[in-house]
Amino acid sequence: MSEYINNTEDRINDLIAYAKGILQGERGADLYDEYKEVLEKVNPSDVVIVVDELVKTGEEMSDIKRAVNKILNIFYESVKQHGKSTAEEGSFMYYLMAENGEMEKRMKALKTKIKAVFSQKDKIGELQKRKEILKSKFIELQEYEKHNLKKENILFPYFEKLYPDHLCVNVMWSMHDDARTSLKKLIANLDRDQPSLNEFNQEIGKLYFAVLPVIFREEYILYPICQKVIKQEIWDEMLEQSKEIGFAFVPGPQTFHKDEKKAEMKELISDSLIDLDTGKLNIEQIINLFNHLPVDITYVDENDEVRYFSNPKNRHFTRSKAIIGRKVQKCHPHESIDVVNKIVESFRSGKKDSESFWIQIKGRLILIQYFAIKDENGNYKGVAEVSQDVTDIRKLEGEKRLMN
Repeated sequence: MSEYINNTEDRINDLIAYAKGILQGERGADLYDEYKEVLEKVNPSDVVIVVDELVKTGEEMSDIKRAVNKILNIFYESVKQHGKSTAEEGSFMYYLMAENGEMEKRMKALKTKIKAVFSQKDKIGELQKRKEILKSKFIELQEYEKHNLKKENILFPYFEKLYPDHLCVNVMWSMHDDARTSLKKLIANLDRDQPSLNEFNQEIGKLYFAVLPVIFREEYILYPICQKVIKQEIWDEMLEQSKEIGFAFVPGPQTFHKDEKKAEMKELISDSLIDLDTGKLNIEQIINLFNHLPVDITYVDENDEVRYFSNPKNRHFTRSKAIIGRKVQKCHPHESIDVVNKIVESFRSGKKDSESFWIQIKGRLILIQYFAIKDENGNYKGVAEVSQDVTDIRKLEGEKRLMN
């Protein structure tokens, strides 16, 4: 047994050495010859461990993604031999895989239309002629955002809690962002009077490269490992949490798993009053109060762990109960972590008490504010993130003293 363990450790170390060699720009053919024996026996768990180690190097994510793409091209046949996931009908994973199938189908059909553009002598003229139908197809692909949001906000948090080598999902999340960026650029380009053929060609390649390989990695690497470490009751929770986000291209379940224990607990404490210093409210009143404010509120404690988020009717950013207890750094794309850390550290040190950003979402101006939370002695107790649609507020003029 000890010989097997040592052999496994040596094999993993060799795979990591190979991957780091690729990351550092060493010659691929030489590395393949050196590690050929282990490269032909890679399994899904090996891939997760290797990618986790690459992320730990702290290299730029763009460099890590390039290395991972090269590595997985070599691992492809070996990993594929282990087979893809199978999911019970109606389960959380069943819907994820159904969404993947629909996305692949649409991208395959779209590829035919794209080839029709480049098969013509007058490619620019053909793109101009087909731009409206192509734009509509790319807009349709944005429905797949629901799939990626469920992964980032539901599946990834559970995976991180249960699997030690979980940094691989940072790479997958970054590729989600690549796909989002390419889709936006393609739609914006086709919205012009004269679309750019070169930009169209470049972004098409980026889009297909950011979507189809990720689907393979989900179904042959991520999902098989998730099935080993995630228990059935957790899968039920994930399906329940999918309700708010929705489902891409496919109808969701007619009914969801009901959390009866939660209902019983809520009934037990519903009459208990909590002293808020300036008044006393019960649990239901507190929940209703926060959920009816015209803002999204998220609270991160002094240990950088998400502890609460409100649930208003019109949410600006996706949240799920899976993020409770998750480090705030893991709730953002890898490329945004430095900004998150700077905000938190400026609050923790007392250098700042607030920070504000504003962005456009679907034609609406969203104000995002961060506030340092402190106790009565001035000790740092975390961060409150408050997001609000201020589009109409910006238009206010004069006064309004009477109700219409």
